[in-house]
Amino acid sequence: MLRKLRITLAVIMLLMITFLFVGAGYGVSHWVGWTARIQFIPALLSLPFVVVAAIIVITLFFGRIYCSVICPLGIMQDIYSWLGGKFKKNRFSYVKEHKWLRYTICIVFIICLIFGFVPVTTLLEPYGNYGRIVTSFYLRNITLSIIAWVVMLVLGVLAFLYGRAYCNSICPVGTILGLFSRHSVFGIQFDMEKCKHCGLCEKNCKSRAINAMVGTIDYSRCVLCGDCMAQCKLDALHYSIKQPVPYVETNPKETVDQGRRSFLVGAALATGTAAMAQAQMKVDGGLAVIEDKQAPKRETPITPPGSVSARHIQQYCTACQLCISACPNHVLRPSSDLLHFMQPTMSYEIGYCRPECTRCSQVCPTSAIMPITKEEKTTIHVGHAVWVKDNCVVLTDGVSCGNCARHCPTGAIQMVKYSHKGQTVMVPAVNEIKCIGCGACENLCPSRPFSAIYVEGNVKHHVD
Repeated sequence: MLRKLRITLAVIMLLMITFLFVGAGYGVSHWVGWTARIQFIPALLSLPFVVVAAIIVITLFFGRIYCSVICPLGIMQDIYSWLGGKFKKNRFSYVKEHKWLRYTICIVFIICLIFGFVPVTTLLEPYGNYGRIVTSFYLRNITLSIIAWVVMLVLGVLAFLYGRAYCNSICPVGTILGLFSRHSVFGIQFDMEKCKHCGLCEKNCKSRAINAMVGTIDYSRCVLCGDCMAQCKLDALHYSIKQPVPYVETNPKETVDQGRRSFLVGAALATGTAAMAQAQMKVDGGLAVIEDKQAPKRETPITPPGSVSARHIQQYCTACQLCISACPNHVLRPSSDLLHFMQPTMSYEIGYCRPECTRCSQVCPTSAIMPITKEEKTTIHVGHAVWVKDNCVVLTDGVSCGNCARHCPTGAIQMVKYSHKGQTVMVPAVNEIKCIGCGACENLCPSRPFSAIYVEGNVKHHVD
């Protein structure tokens, strides 16, 4: 019953989270947005810490249910492990906990999370990894796709061969919850009067936490999948209040689990092989070649309204890509900057940030993008427009334009007289006090490949 209940809840949760990422641009967060907010790291980065406290209390009472039912990356690995079991039965064996590896990675992760070193936290955080895997299938970003697919491949192979090796040796969330589940009130226990030490439970434990010879379970690694109980033919395993017997690890014939170490190699590979997306050329009706716009070099990155600043994003964002999936105008995209690796930045080659849209602030499961109203958004200045006269078609091609001024929603751009080669022409002038940095001018500027007017980000957003 425990196993069937776990599988049912896990499948429902995985489908809802996947649906959230796939349908984020269509407003589905109203129904399933809570699935992102109950993830451990996003909840840890949000205030107040009610969800984190609830997860810890549940873990203290019932064990690591979170890892089997709520964490999407853990559920995904269970699917890979289940597929591996179709090829080879009874393939696991007990291995001693690699404490030095688990706690070293966990401490490094916490330090990087506190000081905002994004590349490490991005590659290790489970919820964000699953989000990038899902969104990589429909977001056209080469860097995102390469990283997500390498992580998916490494985790898939690792889970296929070694079960929950990542969760119990690498994942910082698994390590943190393991500290509490080690002392949980309830747990799976041996009935030594019935147990014949056949080893079926150990051979089917994907956490490799059961030592059938001595009848012990490492509760810090047990994720309560129920596979051991389902395989026991003698009804010698039960989920009940744990007996006050200290956990003892004994296994003289310990085997080395090379698969756990392979994840570190895979993670380094993912970072090293990430490539920047290149601008492409396309043909319009077979009549003329039209260049796609290229992003200008900005001194300060532009972050979404509600995110306060790039520094704030760096501290609180898990780089899950949910806001990027939700953006209807494709303004948000993953950053390739190491300081903000895979976190959302704004650029306007494809579209611009419409003043009435607040979807990214509605779906963000952390406080990286604060919830804002449509009225509040029109008062937030995320950047300011800058005119580049060398790119302006009024001066380069001798034509009248004014596209930027016509489409500016705040009236921050006015056309003024300008003397050029003995003639008076009309060029844009920017009122930085009125400009909110929405990017309409940059996006609708006819100049190619670089716009004659672009948005430079504000170090810290300010409000009227």
